[in-house]
Amino acid sequence: MENHCADKQTTLFEYLPDSGLIRQRQLIGTVLPFSAATLWRKVRQGAFPSPIRVSSQITAWRVGDVRAWLREPGQYSAVPQRPARGQVK
Repeated sequence: MENHCADKQTTLFEYLPDSGLIRQRQLIGTVLPFSAATLWRKVRQGAFPSPIRVSSQITAWRVGDVRAWLREPGQYSAVPQRPARGQVK
């Protein structure tokens, strides 16, 4: 039964728009082949996209960022984004 749920989550991921958000529990074991600890280690190392803070207790990843990582996981490198000149941080 557990595999059926994983397949269902993976299928749902395929239909989400790139602008959509996805939470950790929806990624681990379904879309991503590693644990939560590995996910956060990769985020810290810049080897996986950083999540965005939705609220004080909720973080999520942009679906498009996760898809970009899935296309070429070994080539991904998080580049710090700096505000354009004249923009406020």
